[in-house]
Amino acid sequence: MNNIMFQGTASTVGKSILTAALCRILNDDGISVAPFKSQNMALNSFITEDGKEMGRAQVVQAEAARIKPQVEMNPILLKPTSDVGSQVILNGKIYKNMCAKDYFGTKAGLKQHIMESYNKLQSKHEVIVIEGAGSPAEINLRENDIVNMGMAEMVDAPVVLIGDIDKGGVFASIYGTVMLLEPEERKRIKGYVINKFRGDVKILQPGIDMFYEKLQIPCLGVIPYESLKIDDEDSVTERFDMKEEADIIIGVLRLPHMSNFTDFTVFELEDNVSVRYIKENKDYEGIDLLIIPGSKNTIKDMEYIHNSSLKAGIYRAHRNDVPIIGICGGYQILGETIEDEKGVETSMSSINGLGLLEIITEMEDSKQTTQITGNIIEDIPFAEKSYNLQVSGYEIHMGKTELMGDSLPLIKLQDGRIDGAMNAKKNVMGTYLHGIFDNDELRKLILDNIKNKKGLDIDSNIDYAKLKDIEYDKLAKLVRDHMDIDKIKDIIYNR
Repeated sequence: MNNIMFQGTASTVGKSILTAALCRILNDDGISVAPFKSQNMALNSFITEDGKEMGRAQVVQAEAARIKPQVEMNPILLKPTSDVGSQVILNGKIYKNMCAKDYFGTKAGLKQHIMESYNKLQSKHEVIVIEGAGSPAEINLRENDIVNMGMAEMVDAPVVLIGDIDKGGVFASIYGTVMLLEPEERKRIKGYVINKFRGDVKILQPGIDMFYEKLQIPCLGVIPYESLKIDDEDSVTERFDMKEEADIIIGVLRLPHMSNFTDFTVFELEDNVSVRYIKENKDYEGIDLLIIPGSKNTIKDMEYIHNSSLKAGIYRAHRNDVPIIGICGGYQILGETIEDEKGVETSMSSINGLGLLEIITEMEDSKQTTQITGNIIEDIPFAEKSYNLQVSGYEIHMGKTELMGDSLPLIKLQDGRIDGAMNAKKNVMGTYLHGIFDNDELRKLILDNIKNKKGLDIDSNIDYAKLKDIEYDKLAKLVRDHMDIDKIKDIIYNR
């Protein structure tokens, strides 16, 4: 088996991004490579061409490897529904909702599914780059582990450990992680990487030398901290606290159960456009567009809005003629009511929405998961000339929405269904299509309208797919320049 596994001293140390980097580097070197993560916990997900749901991090890694995402790259996806429970997605489809204790007891039975996915990928690719989760030193989770050292044992993978120096204590975290492993597990670790370094590597070198005296494990690289516009995996992300301002400000409501915030990454690539995540009333000031994002628990997020100052800010923005767009759960939130008689999300059978769209939503226990294309059938005033424009995206939702009163249908899908709605005044719209802003022409029309209204002379004619590819190339160069890629290849092929 030609493989290598990145594990970390903690979450968010850079496992996902370095996996993507190595996928691009190996592909650049003519090697057929695929990413793999047996179990991912995230609220950011994606729908494959065959209608399967998987984590966004493996989608990014697949794009970096220049291959299409497939669910075998992430056979188990855990989507948190509460502090102690998750919806378990197995092989791209809902398995069941489980509390942590029940899931822990189920993991051993999932190994067969993991190996079937891994073997399918391995049969098609020369190298598999595996990503771990959290830390292998979480000794309370070692029994029936399927994502860190347990996964490494299943496929006999050598391991490179990643530590985040930006958080401080990087040598202690690497040392402590290694020492908490069993002797056989330590043998798998072939080196470590220090990530997110700021400063002069020469000052760090004495520490690296001293560390080798304590643990004869080589440092395979020190990766500088660099801001790259690549989708994050976790909701624990710096973008929520970004204070950068620009000529155009896109406001996104920061909901407790927000999902698929990657829908807005493309705006961050636009010149003179910034995305502001709205957490309190003052954050509404100066926004040019308000987006209510997707949610993993729409009813709880609707309840949160009712009980917070955010609700008044939404209505104030609406009175001030700020366009409002709801995506998926955000679309449902804009409506009159959300019904949940079947208890799909909570024990609350019904909750009032914001009433900005004349729609009602009924939660269902089956999930709509599909990639879809359609045409806009209403001209959107804040995206002039959008009538009949073709848009693509993907659906991930468990509710069925019915248009009422004066609401206008928004998109006619290729399969004949109608998606989305707009109010009679045409300044509020909603859609189930994730990734709708990735459509370059629609996004340009929205931004051009804002620019014309504000008298700005800014070009917004970007090609999102090309820009993403440029960022992957930047990432690959950064890592190639600061990681011993020859040694990495030697570990892959010669152990």
